[in-house]
This record gives sequence, structure tokens and C-alpha cells, in this order.
Amino acid sequence: YGEVLLLQTRQRVLGIIDGRGPSQADIMLLPEKYSRLGSFGANVTSQDIIRALNDKQGNYPRRRGIDFYHTYPEDLELMRRMGFKCFRTSFSWSRIFPNGDETEPNEKGLVFYDKLIDKMLELGMEPIMTISHYEMPINLILKYGGWQDKKIISLFYRFAQTLLKRYQHKVKYWIVFNQINDVYDWGEFAGLGILKNKTDDSRTNMSKKFQAVHNQFVANAMIVKYAHEMNSSLKIGGMLGMTPLYGASSNPKDAAAAYYLWRIHDLFFSDVLSTGSYPGYMLRYFSENNVSIDTTPAELDLIKSNTIDYLSFSYYYSAIVDHRHPYTVIPNPSLKKSIWCWADDPVGFRYVFDVLWDRYHLPLFVAENGLGAVDKIENGEINGSYRISYLSEHIKRMKEALKDGVDILGYASWGPIDIVSYSQAEMSKRYG
Repeated sequence: YGEVLLLQTRQRVLGIIDGRGPSQADIMLLPEKYSRLGSFGANVTSQDIIRALNDKQGNYPRRRGIDFYHTYPEDLELMRRMGFKCFRTSFSWSRIFPNGDETEPNEKGLVFYDKLIDKMLELGMEPIMTISHYEMPINLILKYGGWQDKKIISLFYRFAQTLLKRYQHKVKYWIVFNQINDVYDWGEFAGLGILKNKTDDSRTNMSKKFQAVHNQFVANAMIVKYAHEMNSSLKIGGMLGMTPLYGASSNPKDAAAAYYLWRIHDLFFSDVLSTGSYPGYMLRYFSENNVSIDTTPAELDLIKSNTIDYLSFSYYYSAIVDHRHPYTVIPNPSLKKSIWCWADDPVGFRYVFDVLWDRYHLPLFVAENGLGAVDKIENGEINGSYRISYLSEHIKRMKEALKDGVDILGYASWGPIDIVSYSQAEMSKRYG
């Protein structure tokens, strides 16, 4: 389909202003019926993308968003009044490089971030800026197949260089990839930009997926190296979506199965980012599952020599694993659940701090922690006792980790304002 069609259709996508190109977010349709248990945005095909770009009738909430692009001064002022000392947000790749492979950035897009970051600093909030957060330019997905193509590394590096050069004296803390371990289910498209191909078998899909992950590791290392050489005060962090897993029973086999799956799903990614090496358990996993990845000695040396300065993570819930179904995550019957079946587990929050600190001894930052709920306005107010309880109990456990000497840089809830939920693509799942 290629770049020519993208250039023709770009302006037909709702919500595109100031030169931004279409990204993953623009093609996510809200169906008339959706499951609160299901993931949204999985198994996307090239035909799905073209159909969405030409669809003027469907409901695409992420094209509208919450209009933060225009209301950020008032929104940030409200956060200042709440006592915020930092604000974690992200850049839009397609706002800076509309097609992703231009040689020069879109200046109008950069001017927006000039104003946004300056406003944060004016209000006394430390910017925590994520470079990539589920907004890869559509052109790069159609033209290269997303992160599975090594050409994306240099294109993303150009994007990151542009940001680091411009904001090195305003932004100290950077997160390269949002939830870099989101590579399963809808994460294959959201995090990696990989389209569904009906001709691929499971082995091919796995190899594509972990090739894309490796390419992100390489890009991450390149950015760490560039940032440190340019300005030694910059701190480049990695980020995980953390879901701690427990054994389903007192059977030791359940505990072993849970730890095995937790390493594969989460800790493998922080192992590479923090230590610079592929762990033996993952190399065995690749071998036993016929996963083939194209790596070079130079890439592995780069990853080894340029590890992250701090580790950030999101935390919402935990789950359990039964050794009889070792690759399946199960809701914990001992915990109360949200309407979206997320288990309320503040103890698991503390557990994550302990594991990550003991494993890496790197400063930790909570990039996301929150509760999705259906809030009802009554007499002009929301009786959010359930959210107050969730947040306060989790913060209490975080304070216990602090008492143990864990170096915690900061805490950001998800979210300070309501947003369009990625997993449900709509606004009724309130976070703010």
C-alpha cells in the first residue's frame, strides 16, 4: 500500500492537525459491542489499516482523545493545585516525523512540546518523558512491518536524537519504550507494530516478535549511549508493565511455573536492559521454541555497554499460575476484582519493589498505578471511595519499601486525568 497512499489519506483521518501523520491510535475502532475481558487491537491486518484510514463513519475515540493538545495549560494547573511534583507523559512519533522516515522533523509538532514542557517547568513539575508509547507512524507499519525490520532502528534513533538535542536542558528523566514487555496479544501491534499475516506459523510469529524486541533493545542502547555522551546528567530509563505471578496453590510446582512465566513475560526484558545480557533461561526458551533472531556481535556489545540508569514500571494487579497450564495466567480467587477483572493486590505492589530492587539495585520509578472503574456523577460529584482506597493502600506499601531502603525516584498514578483506555479504546473505563 505504501507511502503514496498514506500521503493521500493522511488528511482524511479525523483529528490530524499541525502536520501530524496517522499513527496506530488513529485506526483503533470502537466496536458497537466489546468484551470487558478481552484485549483490544490484536490481530490487525494491513487491510484493517487501509479500511480505517478511509472510514469517516466509524467511532475512533483516540482520534479525538481528551483534547489535551489544546487544554494542557488548564489541565497542568489543576495538577499543580493537587500538589504534583512531576508529570509523566509522552511524545507522539507521528507528530514529529509524520511518516516516520523523513529526514527533517515537523517543526510545528516540536513547538507544541516546547510549550508543554515549558509549562510543566513553570508550574514546578519535573517532566518524565516517554519517547515511544503506542504511536508508531502507520507508514512504518505498512512499509517495513514495524519493529521486526532493522531499518526501524535508525529511524527511531533519529526521532530520539531530535528530542534529546532539543530538550536535554529541560528534561532530565527519559523513558525510551512504554512497557517494553508488551509483546503478547495486542502488544504485538501496539508495542511492536507487527501486523497479522495468515500465512505465518507459530514459529515464524515468535521469531518476528522477538526479532522486533531485539531491535528495540539495540535502539534503547543506542539512545543511552548518545544521551550519556551528549549530556552526562541525563537519566535514561526502561519501563515494564509488571504483573507479578504467584503459584495457584501450595504445590511447589505451581510456584515454579509462576516464576518461570513471570521471567518470560516481564523480567527477561528488565534483565537485558539492566544487565546488558540475554539471560540463559531465555536463550533456552528460544532454542526449545525454535525462535530465530538475527543478532550481531556489535549489537550485543552495544547492549552490554549501554544499560539503563533507572527502571520504571506500571502496576495494576497480580495473577496466579497453575503448573498444569503453565503458560496461562489465571485470576486470583482470593482477591477482589474490578469490573474489568483486575485483582486488587497492594501487597503485590510491594512485592514488585522488593524483587526489582534486589535483582538490579537500580533506582525505581512508578510510571503507572491505578484503577479503571465506571464512575457515576451524582449531585455533581463522584463518590470515588473505591479509587481512594486502591491508591492509598498501594502507596502505603510503597512507603514500606522506602523504609527498607529501596531507592524510589517517584510515583505517578494512571492517570491524573481521564483518558481513552488503550485496552478498551473508550472513555467509560475511568482512571482519573
